[in-house]
Amino acid sequence: MKLKVEKSAATGFCSGVKRAIDIVEKTARERGGVETLGAIVHNKQVLKKLADIGVRVADSINDIRGDTVVIGAHGVSPQLEEELRTRFAEVINTTSCPFVHRAQIAARRLAEAGFFTIIYGDANHPEVKGILGWAEGKGLATLDKNFIADLEPLPHHLGILSQTTQIPDRFTEFAKDVISSALTKDAEIRIIDTICHDIRERQQAALELAGRVDLMFVIGSTTSANTNHLAELCATVTETHFIETADDIESYWLDGHRHIGVTGGASTSEDTINDVVARLEALAKDDSTS
Repeated sequence: MKLKVEKSAATGFCSGVKRAIDIVEKTARERGGVETLGAIVHNKQVLKKLADIGVRVADSINDIRGDTVVIGAHGVSPQLEEELRTRFAEVINTTSCPFVHRAQIAARRLAEAGFFTIIYGDANHPEVKGILGWAEGKGLATLDKNFIADLEPLPHHLGILSQTTQIPDRFTEFAKDVISSALTKDAEIRIIDTICHDIRERQQAALELAGRVDLMFVIGSTTSANTNHLAELCATVTETHFIETADDIESYWLDGHRHIGVTGGASTSEDTINDVVARLEALAKDDSTS
């Protein structure tokens, strides 16, 4: 039986990532190069392509050498953006994703209303750090449902948000646990859905595909939160390999399989995904003629 390779219905750059990359590419070509504060997106292949046209990643404000700096797709806190605008002649903010912006605004409004903001997400992720900054220091980020035990005194007004790329079912369970632990006398808890619609659709499409195949390949950088979550979800359904490029594929992984699924994170280019599909199809063809 011939081995079939099927690509997920939802792949390629999300709109926010695409716009950020377009802005950086245009700026770099017009000026012969530009600096970004941190990685513009979490994908090594994209960053290498950008580096080839003069895009340099600065790890900190003090690492910025020129007078122009680009803020990446994940966003930053208002305080950091203000500092950048004070220190540099031009600041280009590429954070166009409406879901990241919505999470930032939600955090600000909760803080202004006197709520302590809980962000369900990776505290070390740049998007989460930025959202926390919009909460004016009145909040924390965690993936641990038991964090309530460390809050002393327990705030009577809690707001719950999510990192935009988290898995919806996990956020729901986290919110339920917070309600069970923190809903005391006179308490008020506000839950705001800040998970990206594109991420929801991408996860759902990947799960549907994983349910039809006997082997999945998830493509993207290991530093990409949304790609890691795709791999985690697919692994609950079928055998899954998390790779960055077609070069990572081991031919023996295909042994005994007849239907292979392919998907990728929101910062994984369609070219990289198509390279993986082509490599798998080539390996399948070689196997059928051997």
